[in-house]
Amino acid sequence: MKILVVDDEELLVKGIKFNLQNDGYEVVTGTNGREAIELAHDPSIRLIVLDVMMPEIDGMEACRRIREFSDVPIIMLTARAQDMDKLLGFEQGADDYLTKPFNILELKSRIRALLRRTGGLESARSRITVGKLTVDTQERNVYKDGVPVELTAREFDVVELLIRNPNRVYSRENLLDLIWGYEYRSDIRTVDVHIRRIREKLETVPAEPEYFMTKWGVGYYFKA
Repeated sequence: MKILVVDDEELLVKGIKFNLQNDGYEVVTGTNGREAIELAHDPSIRLIVLDVMMPEIDGMEACRRIREFSDVPIIMLTARAQDMDKLLGFEQGADDYLTKPFNILELKSRIRALLRRTGGLESARSRITVGKLTVDTQERNVYKDGVPVELTAREFDVVELLIRNPNRVYSRENLLDLIWGYEYRSDIRTVDVHIRRIREKLETVPAEPEYFMTKWGVGYYFKA
């Protein structure tokens, strides 16, 4: 499934592309509104992530022009949070709006929701089962042996990220950036506390985990 991501911030585009590719999407990228319009003509594009403030043609105008020939879902990205900006985006044909800086997991969640709504994603993909654990990413519920387990929002975000990327090791810094954002970089212990709580809730023997593993000196991963 192909997603178009257009933003003039190179590092942001690379980060979004990297994370979406890890979820199995094919990602095409652009850096300005003119490229967005040209690339959107590809009939295999299923969703567009479009920045508002871009050179040549801004995101609002690009969105309006894309709507002249395509009805694929469009998520607008902006550094401005004013309601009027959002209303203008919706008037130009946007389906959703996300204010920078944002959590990459929130973007991915909105992408899945829009794809489900438009028939671009099988609803079954929202439910992941590994061993005794089942994670419903749409309802944001986790079950152990069929019994629901209460997790905080951050704990669920960590679980979803790790279970969607089995056997991939994330450093504490990676997890802080992806789940909490850069402003939490100084509080590295936050990750350890959340992993400990997740193990207490989801592992049969927290001291001898089966799923949420430690790669000593590196970070944490979900053992498939």
